[in-house]
Amino acid sequence: MKDQAENTYRFPPGLQRNLLWTLLKRLSPGDPIEFFTDLQQRFGDIVHYKIGYEHIVFVNDPELIKEILVNQAANFTKERTQNRMKILIGEGLITSEDPFHRIQRHLAQPAFHRQRIYSYGAVMVEKAQRVSDSWSQSFVESKHADKPLTLDLALEMMHLTLSIVGKTLFGSDVDSDSEVIAAEVNSIMRLYNFLVMLPKAEHLLEWPIPGLVRFRRARAFLDETVYRMVREHRESGVDTGDLLSMLLAARYDDGSSMTDKQLRDEVLTIFLAGYETAANALTWTWYLLSQNPQAQEKMHEELDNVLNGRTPTVEDLPQLKYTEMVISESMRLYPPAWIMGRKAKEDFTLHGASIQRGQRVFLVMASANRDASQFADPDRFDVTRIDNRQLSFGLGAHYCVGAALARTEGEIALGALF
Repeated sequence: MKDQAENTYRFPPGLQRNLLWTLLKRLSPGDPIEFFTDLQQRFGDIVHYKIGYEHIVFVNDPELIKEILVNQAANFTKERTQNRMKILIGEGLITSEDPFHRIQRHLAQPAFHRQRIYSYGAVMVEKAQRVSDSWSQSFVESKHADKPLTLDLALEMMHLTLSIVGKTLFGSDVDSDSEVIAAEVNSIMRLYNFLVMLPKAEHLLEWPIPGLVRFRRARAFLDETVYRMVREHRESGVDTGDLLSMLLAARYDDGSSMTDKQLRDEVLTIFLAGYETAANALTWTWYLLSQNPQAQEKMHEELDNVLNGRTPTVEDLPQLKYTEMVISESMRLYPPAWIMGRKAKEDFTLHGASIQRGQRVFLVMASANRDASQFADPDRFDVTRIDNRQLSFGLGAHYCVGAALARTEGEIALGALF
């Protein structure tokens, strides 16, 4: 009875059995948002789940997530699945820990100030207009051929955001490489989703297994691309005002600069995050608008009134309030970073639940953003929501450094293409 009482205290309500196979079956290729929302509805804001011999806790409440990421941040570190990303992006902003993370973030922050983001606006407009012109040409051709026009919006958004991040952050046009880069990233991420489930996966990377060979080749291609950017910037000696130029010029307190390896890690981190997550957010926004004709109509009205047929600029954004709300509501329902892992350094009590030292805690942003106690009719796409407690870009010291850039990019892209 004593052991049973201790276990009841130690683990929050949840699925106590070993359900590894069930979890894998539900998440691949199922709907993870549906899965975690179901767990929240059945067991509450803190849910226990046993995988193998490991006890994991999922946290679904916005305030409890804030408690971990902000108030108790010093008692948590990044856990295995996030650390596994080091096999691709090394010690970048996503994977590094304090105090190194704090230093690196301080160096990168100036590139994402409002004035800097606005200076990137002309490039965003140019790239979005280029896609718009391409769509118009394709529509004319399909009409002449008497065939319906079909677009893969996910791929189109990948190409758009890749060209934007390449030019604005690194001063380089990578349009010609976009399809190859997208394919390499996709192959890496498919295998990464498999590697995170394996213990000591880092030791398997050199094995002559076809999938791992493909992974190494894709990573080598991305490395070559980034190191080429670094080399070209160093050789030119010209500060072009992009992120890489600023990182090259940045200095630590002792006067030293970042090594090529550290530059590679930071550049590749922002390079991938800056186009993949933005592309996913835009793709889901297109989907939600397609399912909500009234929102489409109101957004059209705003764009017509503000732009009168022209392409938007950053100066127009303060007037595009409804467009901004469309993106915000889209990212509430489908946050690009929908789950985040942490590991407890010491025993910790969270809302009456005991978290043990070394225990993994997953902060499920997707289900927190659909919490019925926080959002009325949470699964409904409601652009007029006033409550903005959503967790689309994280919280605390690890809040996404490029959040403002992503929002600006999204609003300009929608305004130009809608």
